[in-house]
Amino acid sequence: MTRFIFITGGVVSSLGKGLASAALGALLQARGFKVRLRKLDPYLNVDPGTMSPFQHGEVYVTDDGAETDLDLGHYERFTGVASRQSDNVTAGRIYSTVIARERHGDYLGATVQVIPHVTDAIKEFITADCEDADFLLCEIGGTVGDIESLPFLEAIRQMGNEVGRERAMYVHLTLVPYIATAGELKTKPTQHSVKELLSVGIQPDGLLCRSDREIPYAERRKIAQFCNVREEAVIQALDVDTIYQVPISYHEQGFDELVCRHFGLDQGRQPDLSRWIEIVERVRSPEGEVKIGVVGKYTHLQDSYKSLSEALVHGGISNNVRVNLDWIEAEIFETEGAVQKLDDVNGILVPGGFGERGTEGKIAAVKFAREHKVPYFGICFGMQMAVIEVARNLAGISGAGSTEFGATEKPVVGLLTEWMRGDELERRNAEDNLGGTMRLGAYECHLAPDSRVAGIYDTPVISERHRHRYEVNINYQEDLESAGLMFSGLSPDKELPEIVELRDHPWFIGVQFHPELRSKPFDPHPLFSSFIEAAVNKSRLV
Repeated sequence: MTRFIFITGGVVSSLGKGLASAALGALLQARGFKVRLRKLDPYLNVDPGTMSPFQHGEVYVTDDGAETDLDLGHYERFTGVASRQSDNVTAGRIYSTVIARERHGDYLGATVQVIPHVTDAIKEFITADCEDADFLLCEIGGTVGDIESLPFLEAIRQMGNEVGRERAMYVHLTLVPYIATAGELKTKPTQHSVKELLSVGIQPDGLLCRSDREIPYAERRKIAQFCNVREEAVIQALDVDTIYQVPISYHEQGFDELVCRHFGLDQGRQPDLSRWIEIVERVRSPEGEVKIGVVGKYTHLQDSYKSLSEALVHGGISNNVRVNLDWIEAEIFETEGAVQKLDDVNGILVPGGFGERGTEGKIAAVKFAREHKVPYFGICFGMQMAVIEVARNLAGISGAGSTEFGATEKPVVGLLTEWMRGDELERRNAEDNLGGTMRLGAYECHLAPDSRVAGIYDTPVISERHRHRYEVNINYQEDLESAGLMFSGLSPDKELPEIVELRDHPWFIGVQFHPELRSKPFDPHPLFSSFIEAAVNKSRLV
């Protein structure tokens, strides 16, 4: 029978509820339990697919094509459990569902209200599709006290009554700040946050207290007294040098024992944390280091590339090196001579993105990598820019461009209007809504047997996750391959280019999909492992 753990947050946002949820999931897995993680987002967007990366960070895509919150990436990286469409819901989607039911007549003329109709819809989402899990960890986005969070908090309060406290646990993440001028850690923000939670009828069973330093026993005891929890239920969530230390730190603080005690489970069976100990050791004690230049357009907010930065770390783990990332705004390369900033990098990566801003800078970075034999990795948009650069400068296709930026005589990259998903044909056009109309989710790709990528993957057929609206034009394949750009991965019907690589280059690969979404610290993605290996070899030549 599934047990439910609800994780809420207070005081300020961005304390790390998603990371806390993921780390607890990993701890419970290490004790032999099956876990599933789920995220409730209070904002009114139907999903984050049309939200600016500057506001929301990256959009994480699941195998079944859901555009979700980036916290689902943490869930997958820490547990290896593939997220599904059913693991992330927003207030927008909940309200859309309720309104659709009302229009359909499902409520038989009743006055539709937040209680019970909206809260019932939230509870349906929480309990759906989780029968095979011992634990469902459900994170509630936002901060306690936000007006938009109230229906979600009410729903989880009701669930505690409905399933019984022996099957429900409430964990509240707060901040214990250090005030330098007073020379003290302050517990009052935590007290007020718990008071806010109590006002909606939820008594937390455990408190995760974020702090940049050790919280003395006297302060922890004070928190316990004022917040009506046992002293051992006040868990320190201290800053760490690598996020992969968090499961170990939580165990040392007794978090998993607190959970087992709450549910009446055997506390004597210790978790197997050998996987995490080895990962942390590799992160802390590498044998060398490499520098990767990431040339993007959202570099001011690194959460825009969260899965990407972690996948590069994973590539470092597999090669036992530290990966230092140099985040470079693409637009600076539109100034003559600026590409010399790339002289000291061991590899260049151009990630995904949308829109025309910074494209010429990205193309300049591609040209630098090609001409100077620097390992190059182009992901989604980065692959398209690589193809345009080769088309212009090697294949002699003057004016090669993408229809994403307007009409062009040589549409080397164009709008994707139809494709096969299994046996079904999917169609889109330029007038469609933006939300949910891209090629989304996992698709098969067939690799050329004599290609570099076939050797990297060591299999003829792969499956990777997509999120894009534009595609390299297959009609230019012959001209581009004559110039040395191999189309080394194609869709099963051979209509959609998935991977390109330069033959006469140490490591130059572009992929239309997002391999970073499948990388994990204990199972690094082969492309990232190979890219970092090439960067290591480049560093040894310098």
